[in-house]
Amino acid sequence: MRRLVALFVLALLGATFYGLSSSSSGIVVNNQTLSANTLGSELSAISHNNTLQCYITALSPTSYAPGAGGYSMKASGAAAWANLRVEGLAIDQYVTKSLKYHPSAQDLALAESSLKGEMTAQASANSITCPGTTTQALATMPSEMRAAEILAQADSLYLVQKIKTTTPLTTASMKSYFAQHTSNYDTLCVSVALVLPTSVPAFAQGEAAGLGVTTLVKQFSQDTVSAAKGGAVGCFSPTSTSYSNVRSDVGTLPLNTFATTPNYISNNGQTYALYVAVTKRTPTSFNAAAATVLADLQSLNASSANTLKNDLLYTAAVHVDPAFGRWGLNTTGPTVFASAKPSTSDVTGSKKLSTTTATYK
Repeated sequence: MRRLVALFVLALLGATFYGLSSSSSGIVVNNQTLSANTLGSELSAISHNNTLQCYITALSPTSYAPGAGGYSMKASGAAAWANLRVEGLAIDQYVTKSLKYHPSAQDLALAESSLKGEMTAQASANSITCPGTTTQALATMPSEMRAAEILAQADSLYLVQKIKTTTPLTTASMKSYFAQHTSNYDTLCVSVALVLPTSVPAFAQGEAAGLGVTTLVKQFSQDTVSAAKGGAVGCFSPTSTSYSNVRSDVGTLPLNTFATTPNYISNNGQTYALYVAVTKRTPTSFNAAAATVLADLQSLNASSANTLKNDLLYTAAVHVDPAFGRWGLNTTGPTVFASAKPSTSDVTGSKKLSTTTATYK
């Protein structure tokens, strides 16, 4: 993986920008330093190369566009990249010192291929079309940056394998997980009722009194197309693009029971209460469910990895040069925040000095 988990970077308002020429310590994680010059050259490469910028944006969505200066980047982009580098350094140190892992040439080759694959996959997942290939993106990186990113990828791949709570993404492991959670992948046939808000109390009373799905739909649903079929809108298997949403909304409901709390939607200026019920469940084969099983395991593994990543960052001694952001905590754990510009309300004077008002001899 590019990192243990996808990052969420808080981009504060303001068009703050930073120069990239400082010779100070840009980032220090425990006893390992990434100089400001090195970090600056990486930021410059990202902000001034469209292909590289596109794929980095896919990995950590934010704006990596140039700032106001010729070789600068907006604060949100500088903080986002600094955050990725802090993570990479923390992971590198852990696997090197605690796990005694030193990737071989073959490991690094596999990591490079994995990094390219993840860049491509994330670009697709975020509906981003990049102007070049991942090979071209890596080629535009400064040599130290490219080596660091491939090393971080190799270390992350190794570390994920060592987490006891993760499941290997092999066919055998996926089949075993599927066998233990078969009902999570049933094909779900659903019916809906589109109810006027003023009719919601009566709808709830009718269901409490034991009225069935078809009866409730006929009495209350404003969707004449589905109402003619008892509210049936179709069946959703794990191969359906809507399956994850349907399963999340009604996957745990008993058959022929509408969810107690509806979702409210708007259509043609009218608000409706949308009730959904599962009317039939059909077991699905592993082959049909494989893609969804893989996505579920990736999500579970990412959750485990996120816990470990935060543990590493909580215990790390981190310093970030204010030119690139500030180190702190948000709701997902330690991260690098973009520094905001002072509010204009904090500035009491609006007049500028001129040669007539401020002449010094």
